[in-house]
Amino acid sequence: MAGFRSLARQVRDPRCDPALRRYSLRKCLERFAPYGHRATWDHLCSRAGFDPEDRSVDPARLVAALDELEEARAVWLAYEVEFAERRRKEKHDGLRRPGSVDDWHRLTWGGFGVAWCDDPRVHPREPLAEVLRRLIAALERAPGTACPVCRGERLVWRFDLDHEPSTGPVCADCGILVPRPVLTAGALADARRARLLVSA
Repeated sequence: MAGFRSLARQVRDPRCDPALRRYSLRKCLERFAPYGHRATWDHLCSRAGFDPEDRSVDPARLVAALDELEEARAVWLAYEVEFAERRRKEKHDGLRRPGSVDDWHRLTWGGFGVAWCDDPRVHPREPLAEVLRRLIAALERAPGTACPVCRGERLVWRFDLDHEPSTGPVCADCGILVPRPVLTAGALADARRARLLVSA
């Protein structure tokens, strides 16, 4: 099974058939897809300027999409290195019980679904790397009351998400499943109430 870097080389290789280059970019999303596979694909297509169903994409557009994906992956991998180092230090210092950020991180190891978007057509518009930087910054500070990506305050509790956890606060503005550790208890309670109001 090809890894992310070998797939990325195929996307960039002008000797490869354009259909293979597109296929390789799609396969990259099996290794790293911050919004989930379908939403990340939709995001990359819209940012690079090609239709998600287009089978004969201009290779330059595929490479532009790959560039954005690689930059975001570098941001996430650097965070994972820092996270692992922090956990080693905590364990060395006797802190064996992981916190809520650690529980959330365990579900997103490798970067799949770190900013899950259940609706593949609703996702942040900013570059993926910027979205991940904002999310990481929120994980490293005290919990707040708004979406860490778009600062939207319209958070609604959703059930039956196609992700683990399958329930949680979703930003009505940018569509991400907001990690619970970045929100205060009051913001989480408000999101649950908002869900009840929407259902009524």
